[in-house]
Amino acid sequence: MNRVRWSLTIPESTDIALRTYLAGTGMKKGDISQFVDQAVQRQLADLITDKVKNRNQQFDQNHILSSIDEALSNRSFQ
Repeated sequence: MNRVRWSLTIPESTDIALRTYLAGTGMKKGDISQFVDQAVQRQLADLITDKVKNRNQQFDQNHILSSIDEALSNRSFQ
């Protein structure tokens, strides 16, 4: 996987809190990148989920669920 370098500016209190947390869990300085990557992925997933939920509010939820059930029952899992 290709990696890119970000330059981020955050409050000092956030930096201290994160480094303290990572040190307390046995993680090392280099694990900040992994932590930020996971946080960004989680935030993006939440934002996309909220967008889809808002878009689908106009539809009957029971119809959506029955359509999902129907699609899954017609699919052959291997």
